[in-house]
Amino acid sequence: MAARSIATLTLSFGLVSIPVKLYSATESSGTVKFNMLAADGSRLKQQYVSEKDQKVVQRAEMVKGYEFEKDKFVLFTADELKALEEDSSHSIEIVAFIPEKAVDPIFYDKAYLLAPDKRGGKPYALLMEAMRKSGRCALAKWAWKAKQYMVQVRPVEDGLVLQQLLYADEVRSLKDLGIEKVEVSGAELQLALQLIDQISEDSYEPGQYEDTEKKRILRAIDAKIAGSEIVASAHNEEPSTGQVIDLMDALRASLGKKAATPAATGATASKGAAKAAPTVTALTEAKERKGVKRATKTEEPVAAPAATTKARARK
Repeated sequence: MAARSIATLTLSFGLVSIPVKLYSATESSGTVKFNMLAADGSRLKQQYVSEKDQKVVQRAEMVKGYEFEKDKFVLFTADELKALEEDSSHSIEIVAFIPEKAVDPIFYDKAYLLAPDKRGGKPYALLMEAMRKSGRCALAKWAWKAKQYMVQVRPVEDGLVLQQLLYADEVRSLKDLGIEKVEVSGAELQLALQLIDQISEDSYEPGQYEDTEKKRILRAIDAKIAGSEIVASAHNEEPSTGQVIDLMDALRASLGKKAATPAATGATASKGAAKAAPTVTALTEAKERKGVKRATKTEEPVAAPAATTKARARK
């Protein structure tokens, strides 16, 4: 299925304007979701109740408000809220070009993909190649849905990525945690460097890794559909003894172990889970032979919108 753009924008720097289309770079399909049900398995429905008279408020009767003092709200109509969003700009204005590693990833928020729109191919390719040659990325401003974002536009292999950035007051600092400053010896550092070198890779290949926990849960769900009882399986981690282990001994012992590849690790974990819970595995295989089908997408109970939204808007 072809990707669908979510907005048509203009990326501008100097007097150059590049028509672009915006696409979501990610999709949230990795979480196994469970519905809240009554004990008899029937669906539940959320309702909002007025604190004043304890009456249920229907969706059509709800309004949104901003709390400017404790328990004091200024109310907004749907038209007023729409007017606030209509002031959003369709232009992404580049304000500076900075070194590509200048932004700490802790400031990264949601990512989007940018593709050239009609008549935007040439300036799009020019900007992308110029940033690659200079080793710089773009820092830009973008007003969208009643909020102004600082964004990073960076070139990747096949095009441009727009990365929303968090503001300073949205990111916690490690300085606030009071982390103790501890000296390490040269010998300890040398062993740690050897361990890093032993299990180093030249790049991150996302396709080499998989969510084994999700697969384990889905196998258990399939077994439950087939009629089995879910029992807790033993984990492979060694229990903590509470003893203080000598750091040098731990580093030497780590160097003595052969590093497992991601694929081997995933296979080992799967085998371990199967060994720990043979009943679930057997029932899953029986389920597959019987043709039991698991729903590929779960539905959630319908939730009414909150009266007051304090979380920052996300697209």
